[in-house]
This record gives sequence, structure tokens and C-alpha cells, in this order.
Amino acid sequence: MAEKEERVVVSNRKARHEYSIIETLEAGIVLLGTEVKSLRGGNANLQDSYAIVKNGEVWLMNMHISPYEHGNLNNHQPTRARKLLVQRKQIRKLIGRVKEKGLSLIPLSVYFKGPYAKIELAIAQGKRRFDKREALAKRQAQREMAHRMKRSST
Repeated sequence: MAEKEERVVVSNRKARHEYSIIETLEAGIVLLGTEVKSLRGGNANLQDSYAIVKNGEVWLMNMHISPYEHGNLNNHQPTRARKLLVQRKQIRKLIGRVKEKGLSLIPLSVYFKGPYAKIELAIAQGKRRFDKREALAKRQAQREMAHRMKRSST
């Protein structure tokens, strides 16, 4: 059987800077037709979005999908709450993990897997300011080492 093609539409790069990623999972998204069309065009933003577990269901909040250009009066609301399709067993696990101190459900990226829109969710813990500085310093040191290695080999 052929592998389904994955095409990343939008990613939340800031989330990896602001949070320590503990675990990730894939979920489907319940979307309207105009949302899918707008998403295929890359008109989405995950900047301040997050997920919550409410009444045994997982909901994505504050994800902005721009209204479809060629839509009509029945176009969607840009930041409406969207239901995520997650298995019951995973939801129970998420409820337990999110109740722990300082853990959040953060979307990392939205992509199409075949014809279906999927979202990569992360159970994450917020970084403190010194953690962020430490990560930046480590990344800068790795860049310098790579640059020196490249320069010394030529």
C-alpha cells in the first residue's frame, strides 16, 4: 500500500521556543468546506492557539483560518473553536497529563495527510526565561562549530 503524502500547511515555530515538548500526537480536525479550501491555500495561523479537553472531547481554540476569498455569506468564523478527532483512550491519557502542574496542549503544525487535514498536538511545559537563553546559547554554539568545521575543511 502506498504511503500517504504529507504536506505541512502551517507550523508553530514559536511553540518550540516557548515550551519544552514532552510528547506529541496526531489528531484529525473537524472543518467546514471553506476552511479546508482556505487551509489548502496556506491561510492559517497557529500563533496563540491551544487545545483543551472539555466534556470528554478535545477542542482547538484560537486557531485563525482566514475566510475563503471566493466564499459567500456562508463563510466560516476565522477563530471559532474546532473539534479535534482523538481516540477515547488518548483523551483519557490527555486528561491525566494536562491536570499535572504546568502542562499544556499546544498545536505544533497543521498538515494534509492524503485528503485529510491533521494537526500535530504536543503535551508541553512552559520554559522559563533562563531555559530559553540556555537553548539559544546552545544553538548558537552549534552553529559556530559547524561554521568552523566547514571553514577548516575548505
